[in-house]
Order: sequence, then C-alpha cells, then structure tokens
Amino acid sequence: QVQLVESGGGLVQAGGSLRLSCAASGRTFSRNAMGWFRQAPGKECEFVASISRNSGTYYVDSVKGRFTISRDNAKNTVNLQMNSLKPEDTAVYYCAARSPTYDGGSSKGYDYRYWGQGTQVTVSS
Repeated sequence: QVQLVESGGGLVQAGGSLRLSCAASGRTFSRNAMGWFRQAPGKECEFVASISRNSGTYYVDSVKGRFTISRDNAKNTVNLQMNSLKPEDTAVYYCAARSPTYDGGSSKGYDYRYWGQGTQVTVSS
C-alpha cells in the first residue's frame, strides 16, 4: 500500500515558478514509477509528466522545457518543478504511483494504482 501527499501548490503570477512535492509512504517507492496529472475546472484529467524507476522522464508537449519531474528515493519524494507558468496551467495537480510490477511511467491515468488528494495551482494573468 502506498499513500501519497502532495504539497507546494498556491497562487502565482504568469511567468512565475512553483515546486510541487509528493511524499510517499511505503517501502516500495524506489520500485514505483510515478506520474503527475492535473485537472482544470470543467476539463478531464490530463497527464503532465512521469518518471520511471530509473528516472527516465516523459512530458506532455505543453509543458516540455518548462516543467521538470525528479525523484529522491532516499526521501521517498517525487517533485515537479514548474517554471514559466501560464494561466492555462491552472489546475488541481495530482501525484500518482504505479504498481511496482511496472518499470516505466505512463501517460494513462488508469495505469496508476495510487493517487494523492491533489494540490491546487492557480496562475494569474
């Protein structure tokens, strides 16, 4: 069982930065591929970034060059550094973990077994 708790959300002006963190409980974190998703009001949940067990990363095109996902297995955390934020980045951001059966991340929400409660990111214009 893995429990995930996100933090770091808030209100920021366009062009600013935020760093989201996701703290994971459980002893399998180093074997869990992780992902970040987001959901804006009235929209479907959208893939943002993923990181594999071996720290291979993948991003949705809209955040490439602006967001960076990273993991610290010693601290059981996965982070999302968000730079050059835009109003369209406004959403609730969710951290998710895959079963340790799988090596790589995924852009599909249904591939993730565990989810956090989300943290709100609001970017003002």
